[in-house]
Amino acid sequence: MSSSEAAVAEAVSNNLSRFSIHARAEPGVMPRVLELFAKRGLVPYRWQSVVTPPDAGLTIDIEIAGMPLETVDYVAACIRMIAGVDVVLTI
Repeated sequence: MSSSEAAVAEAVSNNLSRFSIHARAEPGVMPRVLELFAKRGLVPYRWQSVVTPPDAGLTIDIEIAGMPLETVDYVAACIRMIAGVDVVLTI
């Protein structure tokens, strides 16, 4: 089993939704992303953010439990509308 297949299997078994976000490294991006979970009363199970030189892009990986699939899709669409966000992937 590949590492990506193992990650999907783990997410399904733990009822975790995962978001992977690539954005410009600007101070307002992270609180805007976190706000979308907080206003739904959700606290991420895991949050990891890294600035990657030389282009100074920001990568945010989030795991969150208990989100219905429709909510995952809606939150991902909302994240895509945040200024500075380039890509949003979900599992």
